[in-house]
Amino acid sequence: MYVDTVSNKSSRKIHKRHLLRESYREGKKVKKRTVAYLKGASEQEAKAIALALRHADRLEDLGSIEESVTTHQGLSVGAVWTLYQVAKELGLVKALGRSREGKLALWQVLARVIQQGSRLSAVRLAGSQAACDILDLEGFDEEDLYENLDWLCENQEEIENRLFKQLYPEGKPELFLYDVTSTYLEGECNELAAFGYSRDKKPGKLQLVIGLLCDQDGRALSIEVFEGNTQDPKTFIPQIRKVAERFRCEGVTFVGDRGMIKSSQIEALHEDHFHYITAITKPQIEALLQQGVLQMGLFDEEVAEVLALEGVRYVLRRNPLRAEELRATRNDKQQAIEREVEKRNLYLAQHPRASVQTALEGVQELIERLRSSHWLSVGASERTLSLNLDTQALQEHTQLDGCYVLKTDLPQARAVKEVIHGRYKDLAMVEDAFRTCKTSHLEMRPVYVRLETRTRGHALVVMLAYGIVEELQRRWQPLNLTVEEGIRQLTTLCAIEIRVNGVARCQQVPVPNTTVGQLVSAAKVTLPRFLPHKGVNVATKKKLQDERLSP
Repeated sequence: MYVDTVSNKSSRKIHKRHLLRESYREGKKVKKRTVAYLKGASEQEAKAIALALRHADRLEDLGSIEESVTTHQGLSVGAVWTLYQVAKELGLVKALGRSREGKLALWQVLARVIQQGSRLSAVRLAGSQAACDILDLEGFDEEDLYENLDWLCENQEEIENRLFKQLYPEGKPELFLYDVTSTYLEGECNELAAFGYSRDKKPGKLQLVIGLLCDQDGRALSIEVFEGNTQDPKTFIPQIRKVAERFRCEGVTFVGDRGMIKSSQIEALHEDHFHYITAITKPQIEALLQQGVLQMGLFDEEVAEVLALEGVRYVLRRNPLRAEELRATRNDKQQAIEREVEKRNLYLAQHPRASVQTALEGVQELIERLRSSHWLSVGASERTLSLNLDTQALQEHTQLDGCYVLKTDLPQARAVKEVIHGRYKDLAMVEDAFRTCKTSHLEMRPVYVRLETRTRGHALVVMLAYGIVEELQRRWQPLNLTVEEGIRQLTTLCAIEIRVNGVARCQQVPVPNTTVGQLVSAAKVTLPRFLPHKGVNVATKKKLQDERLSP
């Protein structure tokens, strides 16, 4: 039984009749008949009767609605919903899949953007965010997330391949940027940890080596974790195989930093008909100058080019800003050494029994530590130390200040010297990605895992989270705030939990304030009016209070 409103128009007026009707079946046909004519019933009264009919089995709830319906503060919904919608647009949701493991992996990525930490902290974060309601997840704990890292490692190639195909459904990129970094560890039990060249200036700590492959626009395509003592060139060959066999690209160009692409790497590139752009080291530049291949007069602010044998091209330039930075650094070092000499002379003058040899060794040690022994030396006359400057050696050491040389085998018809120079400078985008992943928003370390598979899964989570951060940074650029600040604002938007007789029915998303509204709008996301309430209780197995000492 239901209320049917019929409208009739006559003499420029609209007359409404409210009829009480019911449906019935005759054979295979469904018919309806009028039970009563609600004569004189107003619009509000007709709606009230219709509402009562729809909830005939729970009419007592409607009778005491003021007492039975209550509202409570619900879970935070702004950040999770916004990040989830952006992840869908980037193809991340589709790449991870709709399985339980895929959803858990997606939550790890979103949790990394919202609040960096361990798997334990990701579970606690899910208890305050509407993660299960939005991602359609059942309950989980930290052990599930640790095992999910194993799943991510096992399916990394497939995930990266799906993302690549969604990013390039038709044409393939013609250029790839590749660079490596290292991240040190506080613990000693990681299966990939080893001592190596530390870019974090932590030589006494074990570390991991991480390689990141990006396209020409700086978008991260693949990440790989190597043992901490792996040299840069050894990480490069797997990237060639990855681009040729997994991504099925042809005739592409790899851009790598100095020392990355050497003779064996160039041979591997030529096997797949690939090209390269890299930089050569200072000793290599000096060797080419001695051989006459390069001339000092070619180094200028304008880009110059030299065509060598076998199609190799050298692109040269002097950066005056970099040259001035090096000159200022040398002056600071020299002043520091001069202050040390004055300090030692004063001590020798005040202490007649002090050893001159000890003072000499102290100053010499400082010179060596500051790497200034090429042009500075210290001597002693009686009990007075003096600093000696070798002008000729200094001139030879500084002639290449700000100078750099790029090397490529790209033919001139494909790229002029200015393009070669610009493409190499694009490596700065990979460095920015490392900076975001390591030390700013995403914080890859501390690495809270030990197994090799989980270490690789952790790195993949950080890379996928970086893709979301990069996209939000682009969309929020007009708002003049960082992604971290924007996420913090979005977490303040909480749903309103509606309960009937103490039982949660649904969650209503309120109208956001001005700041959150601007963030959502700039992210090109539409907030829902209501969310389902699954009532999933997410809790950790490990209880921190059990590990804390009693007062």
